[in-house]
Amino acid sequence: MATAYLCLGQSAPAATTATTLYTVPSATSAVVSAINVCNTGGVADTIRIAIRPAGASLTTSQYFAYNVPIASGAFLTINAGITMATTDVITVYSTNGTSSFSAFGSQVS
Repeated sequence: MATAYLCLGQSAPAATTATTLYTVPSATSAVVSAINVCNTGGVADTIRIAIRPAGASLTTSQYFAYNVPIASGAFLTINAGITMATTDVITVYSTNGTSSFSAFGSQVS
């Protein structure tokens, strides 16, 4: 078994668009140690983050952050420890399209 520590994904989603930040590759598991969010816009934003097991359709039960406010120019770090299996997906959302997301962790294959 090999473990790789890396940036799992980065995304700056368009306004009101649920967007994939990271999908666990086949024959791999992952541990997400942190998710960083940065609002680069000139206005406040609200963000959402969900984990979709096995790439399931997005439902409200999958969110662990929902309509969280983030001020203009601010950042948020979520120290996660989220374990993910093959094909699990992190989905992100920005109301105004002014926030960018980065996920960091390890992949085990």
